[in-house]
Amino acid sequence: MIVTTARQRVLSYLIKTRAASAREISRALRMSPATVRHHLRVLASDGRLEMISLRGREGRGRPEKMYSIPRTALGDNLSVLSEALLAEAGSSVRMEMLAKRLAGGSNLKTQPITKRLIGMVEKLNQMKYHARWEAGAGGPRIIFGHCPYAAIIAKRPELCQMDAALLKELFGEELKQIAKIENFQGMCVFVTK
Repeated sequence: MIVTTARQRVLSYLIKTRAASAREISRALRMSPATVRHHLRVLASDGRLEMISLRGREGRGRPEKMYSIPRTALGDNLSVLSEALLAEAGSSVRMEMLAKRLAGGSNLKTQPITKRLIGMVEKLNQMKYHARWEAGAGGPRIIFGHCPYAAIIAKRPELCQMDAALLKELFGEELKQIAKIENFQGMCVFVTK
């Protein structure tokens, strides 16, 4: 016998409808509004749901929160597309130019080192690197906790060169990679040369 929890029922409903308020879920699943709101808060804090908007209600009362499954959980075809584009372009892709484009005309190079590091980490985290920096005896260490290209990196190791070029473009100095994420384990670590 398969037991479906109330939380699983809420998730299943949102997968089916794409977006709903606590009131709509409560009515559809015949659950109390308080119970539904509790499960929505837990699911949102776990990252399994996101609040997407507030919707004004007709008449009196507060606007309703609308919930949905996060777009990242729904998946996409970007890794397949990226692999196909890189295969099609072949050796004509210049990683330095690709890095420049990704950096988006960053003007961090003229900033003091701490501001460069903070700005670089912010930019990298916008691109899903889960980056941070640490002070080290030989200079700062830039650490990637996630490879945003993990789905295709095994076939496209040149993307690591692009990462190094991106760091040089953002930081203004060439950095050396001393550790690498492999098989989704570990971290990429870069240090000043």
